[in-house]
Amino acid sequence: MEIVEKKLNDIHILRIQGRLDSRTAPELEKRVEDSMGNGTLQLILDFQELEYLSSAGLRIILKTAKDLKRANGKLILCAVEDYIKEVFEISGFDTFLIIVADVDQAVAMF
Repeated sequence: MEIVEKKLNDIHILRIQGRLDSRTAPELEKRVEDSMGNGTLQLILDFQELEYLSSAGLRIILKTAKDLKRANGKLILCAVEDYIKEVFEISGFDTFLIIVADVDQAVAMF
């Protein structure tokens, strides 16, 4: 997995490339924690190049959403492929996560 970071004003964008699984989830967790530790409250996870999402990845996404909500922040997911979106639907995560088509749409929601 590779994570490409981008800042746009107060919005932090993390583009996840490859697989988000039990082996790679700790890296994403650390990046998110570092970002929030530096004051980020507006986070976009760009899944345009995400190939696979496991339950370990779901756990990090859930934790991030909860942590940001507690801090009056917001998490938005974007560019989610249908087969990844299905994982969110099966797990019920689509009922409380904001999922939009692309980064531009996500940015417009802040």
